[in-house]
Amino acid sequence: MARYLGAVCRLCRREGMKLFLKGERCYTDKCAIEKRNVPPGQHGRARKAKMVGYGVQLREKQKVKRTYGILENQFRRYFEAADRQKGITGQLLLQMLERRLDNVVYRLGFATSRPQARQLVRHGHFTVNGRKVDIPSFAVRQGDTIAVRPTSATNVTIQHATEEVKGRGVPEWLLLDLGALSGRISGLPTREQINLPVEEQLIVELYSK
Repeated sequence: MARYLGAVCRLCRREGMKLFLKGERCYTDKCAIEKRNVPPGQHGRARKAKMVGYGVQLREKQKVKRTYGILENQFRRYFEAADRQKGITGQLLLQMLERRLDNVVYRLGFATSRPQARQLVRHGHFTVNGRKVDIPSFAVRQGDTIAVRPTSATNVTIQHATEEVKGRGVPEWLLLDLGALSGRISGLPTREQINLPVEEQLIVELYSK
């Protein structure tokens, strides 16, 4: 399974925004964006030219890809699946990405970042409707219940994550039962409930060329 193994703070600096790839560090003054919000590389500070057209569209795509930890081929498959459905393609694309199990685990607060959530899912710490699922890209549906496995309830990483994110809340389309270490999909996320500062229509325009 291919995945990005480089320095993730460089990704945030390249996009000029926090992608929240390092968990709690992103909320402190140690965050790379707080310390030096310039593109990485020798000529990072010299990149002042205003982007137009393709460059703007590409940057929006890269923001979404890197936020959810997806590489190009898989991202294109998500777009093609969204394009085949009835509705607004860009919003359907974001909705499909939000429904990934690793993202839901992160949104519920069982992990401090999506990369950490992805690892916890791969290690088999969660169940969906009572059955163990270790596929990060598994698409949850309305009514599904995601829970920490009983044998993983004492996992230090999960316990730390739940304490760390207590004050941040969960999206309106999720219902969290912290005592039972479980959450339920109360509905499909709307665009307003997906807190992601991107213009998804630019991604649609990029892939529609």
